Amino acid sequence: MKTAPRRYTVGPFILLTVIYFIVGFLTTVNGQFQGPMKVAFLSRTDALRNTLTTLISFFFFLGYLVNSSTAGRWINSSGYKTTLLRALGFMVGGLLLYSLSSWVVTGWGDLCVTIGSDVIPAGYFVFLAGSFLMGSSAAMLQVVINPYVSAYELPGTKPVQRMNIVCGINSIGTTIAPFFVTAVIFAGVAMESVSPGQLLVPFLLLAGAIGVVTAVTSFMPLPDMAETRSSGDEKLPRSVWSFRHLALGVVAIFFYVGTEVSVGVNVNLHAMQLIESGHPLSFFGLDKIEVAGLNLGIPALLATLYWGGMMVGRLIFSFFNNVSPRPLLIVMTIVASVLISVAMVTDNLWVLVSVGLCHSVMWGCIFTLAVAGLKKYTSKASGVFMAGVFGGAVFPLLQGLLADGLGSWQWTWSVALVCELFMLYYALWGCKVTDEEALRNIHLAPVDPG
Repeated sequence: MKTAPRRYTVGPFILLTVIYFIVGFLTTVNGQFQGPMKVAFLSRTDALRNTLTTLISFFFFLGYLVNSSTAGRWINSSGYKTTLLRALGFMVGGLLLYSLSSWVVTGWGDLCVTIGSDVIPAGYFVFLAGSFLMGSSAAMLQVVINPYVSAYELPGTKPVQRMNIVCGINSIGTTIAPFFVTAVIFAGVAMESVSPGQLLVPFLLLAGAIGVVTAVTSFMPLPDMAETRSSGDEKLPRSVWSFRHLALGVVAIFFYVGTEVSVGVNVNLHAMQLIESGHPLSFFGLDKIEVAGLNLGIPALLATLYWGGMMVGRLIFSFFNNVSPRPLLIVMTIVASVLISVAMVTDNLWVLVSVGLCHSVMWGCIFTLAVAGLKKYTSKASGVFMAGVFGGAVFPLLQGLLADGLGSWQWTWSVALVCELFMLYYALWGCKVTDEEALRNIHLAPVDPG
């Protein structure tokens, strides 16, 4: 008897797209706290100030390294929907810790840790714990969403196109996040006037909102993509790391997220340093830009333009259903390398943020190339792939260390340039599938554990 073809409705795709928006929004909210936290939480630090500030992103992306493989195992044992709900629970916990950090600093301001001459409030470490939970949640959600969206055969779309659609919506979240931090959490006050107490209520409200999303998700039917995962008792005969194009893809995503996050979260710190030193960093002669009645400082504007460029690029490419990921990745990495080189030599941050247009399609291209032909290995591959996102922890922190050592951010952008060059290598040679015959003929029956 012939099995009826599965009908793919738009509902699950919309739900996962909304959750991907939330991931992008809260990821950038976390990163945009570096500037305000430097003022509100780290005012009594000096020698390690930039390093401690970039630890916020480090702990966020540490969650990817520690927990992304856990999500892959959960998908195989419990399915996509259960893993999705668990990940949303982690997100609620992270937001509650953000609020708790505010309460600790406000009510227990004398509770501090001293490192050398630097005095660090205990609430700062609570915030880092929240950042770790938020990163863990983002990792798990992406381990679910990336392979699911790629395999969810929505009529009239191709995998890389669907990836660009959800990444485009994700970028809308990253673009509006700097406005949220500036205008809602800190109520548009000047950077030097922000206070820890302003964190408490906004993050409690966000935790409630994510709780509502979790409840809605629990009632939403989400068809299982059985062909992309093994069943709970099925053992696959090969290690997922044995696929060369995937292993190098994990390294490529390590470098990609490193450069993406470095620009997104450190450009405002670079801008703050230039402004403090009297550099005429203005936008057509203006020191502030008024948007919807709010004064948006130049550092926040730079971050917004960068994430906005990623949003525009992803939305544009979501309309192309026949785009080939490999040549697109080659072109974009070359252009990005040129832009970063020019920005670094001229110390021009307006050129630097234009690299967002290039970064917009790199995630979808690398993921599509890395999981090509993996079939039942896909969910496991997605877990190890997301571990590569730890680059978002390593490279911004490395930049912070270099900035403290060099006394300037200008030449630290060489770190981002190295990342672009490795991705170019992956696009040219690393993504080639060298074991196609094995992929076609591999035996996928359960292996006897004895």
